Amino acid sequence: MSAPELVLRETLGSVRRLTLNRPDRRNALSVELLRELVAALEEATDDPGISVIVLRGAGKGFSAGFDLAAGYTGPRTIWTDRERLRRTNRALDEVFNTPLPVIAQVHGFAIAGGADLALHCDLLVCARDARIGFPPVRNLGVPPTNMWLYRLGPQLAKRMLLTGDSVTGAEARRLGLAIESHAPEALDGAVLALADRMGKVGREMLIGNKHVLNRGIDLMGRATLARIAETEDAVAHTAPPALAFRERVAEIGLAPALRERDAAFAPDPPGFAERHAD
Repeated sequence: MSAPELVLRETLGSVRRLTLNRPDRRNALSVELLRELVAALEEATDDPGISVIVLRGAGKGFSAGFDLAAGYTGPRTIWTDRERLRRTNRALDEVFNTPLPVIAQVHGFAIAGGADLALHCDLLVCARDARIGFPPVRNLGVPPTNMWLYRLGPQLAKRMLLTGDSVTGAEARRLGLAIESHAPEALDGAVLALADRMGKVGREMLIGNKHVLNRGIDLMGRATLARIAETEDAVAHTAPPALAFRERVAEIGLAPALRERDAAFAPDPPGFAERHAD
């Protein structure tokens, strides 16, 4: 029996819809999945009938983050760790630099590396009850690309990354992290309606305007900041809290260790996004 496709492809008029297809692993971003995603983006770009790409996740959510255990072997040092991060970030760069516009359709959760992936898309449209955040900052390291700064601005990025708090999809829209939020049952239709509307613009116009806007973000230092973040993340992985957490995972398993860590932060703060929207 052949292995299932890690990225499903659908053509809906001028829209290519890609679905991350590891629902049993909460769409964890393995080396193989990222490689297949980049290939699928290139295929869509090379198809003259496609103008817009939609990226979503199968199962209960968009993605729970990077699958760090998949595809990497050998001793782990700060230098090998940084190289691993560089290679992973290279795949996210490919998402950001895909010539066609990419809409991230987020339901359920986009956490840690899953949020990183969504933030490298051009637009984020989410379910109102989705959860978006980067809780690994609590004891594991630094977001290795830090698109949060460009999506939220310095103060709100610090509010999220100095606590590890997450926001709902509805809060993400109010903060400007997402462009739209919808009831879960309406999400598919809303995303396709936006993609179809964008697809009415000439393909060359979409490519040209996205290119100019992305180069503007690069002039703000996006690529340089990602290289800095890679090093800081690799260093943070050697800090006592990160080492202690890995030991705890070995003792009781990943899911219980995460619940134990996050219990100190429960309950979630009462809608800090609403306070910022006042």
